[in-house]
Amino acid sequence: MHYPDLPALFADRRQHLAKGPIALILIEDAIEVASTIAHHKTLGFAQIIAFCPADMTLPALDDTVHRVDYDVIGADAPERIVNAVIKAAPGAWIYFSFNAEYLYFPFCEDRSIADLTNFAMEERRNSILCYVIDLYASNLNEAPNGVARDAAWLDQAGYYALARHDATGARPERQVDVYGGLRWRFEEHVPWDRRRIDRPALFRAYPGLEMGTDRLFNDPEYNTYACPWHHSPTAAVCSFRTAKALRHNPGSRDAIDSFVWPGSAPFTWHSSQLLDLGMMEPGQWF
Repeated sequence: MHYPDLPALFADRRQHLAKGPIALILIEDAIEVASTIAHHKTLGFAQIIAFCPADMTLPALDDTVHRVDYDVIGADAPERIVNAVIKAAPGAWIYFSFNAEYLYFPFCEDRSIADLTNFAMEERRNSILCYVIDLYASNLNEAPNGVARDAAWLDQAGYYALARHDATGARPERQVDVYGGLRWRFEEHVPWDRRRIDRPALFRAYPGLEMGTDRLFNDPEYNTYACPWHHSPTAAVCSFRTAKALRHNPGSRDAIDSFVWPGSAPFTWHSSQLLDLGMMEPGQWF
């Protein structure tokens, strides 16, 4: 289905928002759109909703993928989209990301996204923290936009976490600010408020829940990496988005001739690599 705006989607929400998990994919450009949608279909999302500018041409979509015309480049577009869908789909599990980003969770080759969310609810958790792992091309002459789906690399070292402080200066329980990847190595080209790589991208909606411009929720528990009594599963969003941005911006494009460093490694496109590198946590989920 093709909807001209969000109100049109919500008018049909009983058909497309009643059953989750739902993937919201914000399409900023034409790069790896088909592979992004195909990857999340493979994970088993009940519905995939693609948001993109009205003048953009998308690949053919089947009945589980719906298009909504939206200015995803506009200010605070991710927050406006996510918060609107939260209000329209209370109780549904929602995931949000961008094109050229790929969700991985422990054992995702053999288990579905519904398996993961069902287990989270058994743990009395309503969110799953994700870490954005930057992907990039090793040869920028062959891939000038920084994207090489068939020859992707990632950083296998250089990640760290700092204690998070709220507006009062207190340290929220089980919350940290995580850094690493291209945003850390080339931080002089990244605004300070966009350097974190932690993102509670998979969560269960309820009335009153809201996501802020910092990609955190007004419910502190939604921003935690684990439940109070033991470790919980986390996930990874493997993303070319930072590489694209660094190659698109003239200042960073002229200053960076390669993304590869001694800590780089080829990405195998398998959850076992991310688990071995500590980029996500299986928790008690075996």
